[in-house]
Amino acid sequence: MSKPSLVKGTRDFGPDKMVKRNFIFDTIKQTFQRFGFMPLETPTMENLSVLMGKYGDEGDQLLFKVLNSGNFSEKISQHDLDEGYKKLTSKISEKGLRYDLTVPFARYVTMNRGELTFPFKRYQIQPVWRADRPQKGRYREFYQCDADVVGTDSLICEAEIVLMIHEVFKNLGIDFTLKINNRKILTGLSEMIGQAGQEGTLAVAIDKLDKIGKEKVLEELTERGFSQESILKLDPVFEIAGSNAEKFEKLSVLLQDSETGKKGIEELQKVWSVFNAFDLSEEHVELDITLARGLSYYTGAIFEVKANGVQIGSITGGGRYDNLTGTFGMPGVSGVGISFGVDRIYDVLEELNLFPENQSVITKLLFCYFDEQAQEYALPLLGKARKAGINAEIYPETAKFKKQLDYADRKQIPFVCIIGSEEIETGQLTFKNMISGEQKKLSFEEILQELQAVL
Repeated sequence: MSKPSLVKGTRDFGPDKMVKRNFIFDTIKQTFQRFGFMPLETPTMENLSVLMGKYGDEGDQLLFKVLNSGNFSEKISQHDLDEGYKKLTSKISEKGLRYDLTVPFARYVTMNRGELTFPFKRYQIQPVWRADRPQKGRYREFYQCDADVVGTDSLICEAEIVLMIHEVFKNLGIDFTLKINNRKILTGLSEMIGQAGQEGTLAVAIDKLDKIGKEKVLEELTERGFSQESILKLDPVFEIAGSNAEKFEKLSVLLQDSETGKKGIEELQKVWSVFNAFDLSEEHVELDITLARGLSYYTGAIFEVKANGVQIGSITGGGRYDNLTGTFGMPGVSGVGISFGVDRIYDVLEELNLFPENQSVITKLLFCYFDEQAQEYALPLLGKARKAGINAEIYPETAKFKKQLDYADRKQIPFVCIIGSEEIETGQLTFKNMISGEQKKLSFEEILQELQAVL
């Protein structure tokens, strides 16, 4: 018999990892709910007609397709085989695994538009699947953690995303830098250098500035057909530095002849004024005009968060987009969203040793006993401990006392309540602190009071 194994690109999460992951999920979820976002879940599988064509040709190939039930091979002809995988797929598969949370969200909004209250604020924390080549940091199954507001152009929504990012990372204890840009500023820059309509090419190049440096960026633009004159006009862009206020000032001069660029600056300044109304320090927020993530997708503000002090890519990203539901026949639905990278956030917390201590400890109190009579005596007390809000368990079988204490040690249970004939007779139970080794005799009510004071 062969040994069991995992599918490549997937992972098991044991209890120690799950407690840490749940700490991240719970922190993010509480923030989403505090800001008025409602939970949503969509099915693991979607019809391929919903998924195909939404992620480009490469994305279509990375979709996990699900074979139709029954004898699907009866429908396949030699002609289908000769015409390639696309023709074949339509014959043998009608469903696929969810590739991201955005397309299912767009499908949900379209199907339920008559029942939703707009602006519609939803959060979604679910796994997604991609038939990618597994490698370090890239998996075939991973969680996405998204929040979006759709059905409004209000810049208050962008500002609230800034506030949510601050709250999440403050509660996780991560020092971070939030970079913000606007698609319209990038459009304005391309117009300013005489390359109108080429903002995509320009953005892809300057987005690499911190990785490959200015010279390589300019080389790439030359290779992509930008004239020397245009490239020279870019020089002032690389000189924009200083405080956020100084950057806005320099940018306003640079883009004074671009209506689109000026609109982008105006939008970002409005976002700034809203989150400043909450007395939020600008310490973690940076205007970065080279930020260009997912340019073809975003139409307004763009966000990206990096953790300070670690060599890990962005841990959160998002932005403003138009026409979320257009491909499903419901045009004109604008929205703004954010996605937290749970796996990368986990790596940051682990590397910087920021997970709260004792997060891996689930059980706080273990009942140990010497015989069946003591076990019977302990059972009602176990119920009382749980009713008092204390995570408690009882060793399930009569075993040597050392074995019971070893169990507490291995599970890192901090407190043990020991019951024998003497404890039953006097009502004074032995209460042991497994970390310090200290033990004392207390009534069960006193034990509960001590636990509630320290837990």
